[in-house]
Amino acid sequence: MSSVQAAIAAYTAPSQASSSPEAQPADRSKAVGFPSAEVVGSRRSLSTCSALGGEDRLPKSDIKRSLKASTLDGTFSAVFENIVRGVLIGNFLLGLGAGAFEVGLLSSIPMVAHLLQPLGAYFSEKTTSRHLYCFWIYGLSRALWLLPAAGIFAFTHGRIDAHGLTLLTMAVLTLSNVLDSIGCASWMSWMAVLVPTRLRGRYFSLRRSLSSLAALLTIPIGGWLVSSWRGGEIEGYGIVLIMAVLIGLGSLCFQFWMRDVNPQVEADTHRLEADTHQLSESAGKPTDDSAQSQSNKPLAAAGIFCDRNFLTLLLFLGLWTFGLNLSAPFFNFYLLSSLSIDVQWVTLYGGLVYGAFLLTIMLWGRLADRIGNRPVLMLNGLLMAVLPLLWLYTDSSSLSLWLLLPLLHSLQGGTVAALDLCLSNIQLELAPRAKQSSYFAIAAAVIGITGALGVTVGSVLAELPSFGLPAIFVISALMRFASLIPLCFVQETRSLSIRQLVQRKLPKPLSMAFATLLHVLSGRETLVIKEQNGQPAYEGIQC
Repeated sequence: MSSVQAAIAAYTAPSQASSSPEAQPADRSKAVGFPSAEVVGSRRSLSTCSALGGEDRLPKSDIKRSLKASTLDGTFSAVFENIVRGVLIGNFLLGLGAGAFEVGLLSSIPMVAHLLQPLGAYFSEKTTSRHLYCFWIYGLSRALWLLPAAGIFAFTHGRIDAHGLTLLTMAVLTLSNVLDSIGCASWMSWMAVLVPTRLRGRYFSLRRSLSSLAALLTIPIGGWLVSSWRGGEIEGYGIVLIMAVLIGLGSLCFQFWMRDVNPQVEADTHRLEADTHQLSESAGKPTDDSAQSQSNKPLAAAGIFCDRNFLTLLLFLGLWTFGLNLSAPFFNFYLLSSLSIDVQWVTLYGGLVYGAFLLTIMLWGRLADRIGNRPVLMLNGLLMAVLPLLWLYTDSSSLSLWLLLPLLHSLQGGTVAALDLCLSNIQLELAPRAKQSSYFAIAAAVIGITGALGVTVGSVLAELPSFGLPAIFVISALMRFASLIPLCFVQETRSLSIRQLVQRKLPKPLSMAFATLLHVLSGRETLVIKEQNGQPAYEGIQC
């Protein structure tokens, strides 16, 4: 936490004389609308938003309070999310007699719901409060899960059959994910305003690490309660589900301590900035905006379909999500059904995933702040592509139970930590701030289409007797490898190339050895080595 507070202090400290955009935080806050009256926890402050201009900026105390509240919100929300999504609800549906197709729907329904994010972005931009919009959307989404909880107790008393309870659960799952998708773009736009740019890697890694810690405790405890409940696993899941809904609704109360943003004020300020920028260009005078903001303005005006860099990122996201969801929903099903492993083992492995996530995400956050998001995505994308192939060597033997499966889940947790963090941050990095909601929504829609397609194709192939899950794992691995090709062409301002990583991050002897190897492989005749700021610089090597 101290590193995050230090970064907040550095961001909110008086700016020094420098031409670097990172040294001029006031420029990034000009287009932000914040409450003019600070009434923490009161709804009066949620609608009285005014734009900050000139040298004004969001106070340090507001940043600290908002980020702490958001962290607590995410931590308690993780408890709810891991009860209603994941291995516990999968085991619940299997207990009702569901098959691979129904289990596949658990992942395909959220993906299809992502298609509604552009609609949610449109609605959110018509409101006057990010907080109220998110509060009511997510509050209703979580309260809906009381219906399956009531249905479970009706089932145990013989008033509803297993098929009816399955349909009720699927209906609530669908409605809940639709509401979540409608609120997602607004929440991301809210976070993009509240979290300083150079703090995003460290802050979101901290937020996700605490959420992972909550999940690390929730999954094993929830699995133990479900499996040891005297009324049976189905009734036990009903008890756990009620507790999860109460915790999920309670987590939303922390949002009252977060500084609200008015989308209408933001839009007016963006238009004013665009007019000022156009007038200054016609007069031949540069503006004070940062380099990134200047480069984003023509893109914001032209729209996402003229932004080749973001379209390349969308191509990567689409291919990656399709390849990922061909197999990802079926790993737990493979353990429970094909290998007949007890649910307590599976929940324990789920805890290992979150444990590895927790241990590595802070490392990935700091590394992403130093070298950029794209290199971290490339490295972990390669590791995640290999993962389905390693599942082919697992079985129900003691070696797999005690060694192979724990290692695979630990590797999965470490790579998912990097991918989850950097996929979100690179969207925040590349989306023009004037149209962030639209960019986030379109990216989510692409992820939704390709993810649902991947889950659907995987579900159909899993039901074929001549195909099966091992073949799906192989195809998924190949698709994951292929999806990394577009990522190589994505341009990120803070991202370092291979040559820059070699020159700046490796020790000098290793750096020289690696450069020599690249030189030999490239077939060049001469290699010129110079010193720049105490580091070797290599002429004639392009990577």
